Amino acid sequence: MGCSCPRHLDKQTVTLLTSNAHEKWFSVVSLWEIGVKRGMNRPDFIFDARELRTQLLRRGFSELALSGEDMLAIDRLPALHRDLFDRLLLCQALVKGLTVVTGDELMLQYPFPFRPV
Repeated sequence: MGCSCPRHLDKQTVTLLTSNAHEKWFSVVSLWEIGVKRGMNRPDFIFDARELRTQLLRRGFSELALSGEDMLAIDRLPALHRDLFDRLLLCQALVKGLTVVTGDELMLQYPFPFRPV
């Protein structure tokens, strides 16, 4: 199965994201963020959240819902930045013990397992 991954992803990350050797997750928080920011006509959010979800599910990713436990973990995060969507993603990673794949320099400052891209 081919990958339409962004060009800035290194080969190891593309392999990781396209491999069936382990479980891969995407968060409903990311879909929410895309929908909100696309609705604000942000030029950096031009893709459709519905299509992204469809493609991720087709490629073997599992959907990660936002739970009350995830939301309550917000007070366990250091206040390094104010992006609510990023903070909720970090809460999910904290509660679920997941590694976050990101190129966001602010997110990389948090004490979590990351795979920087």
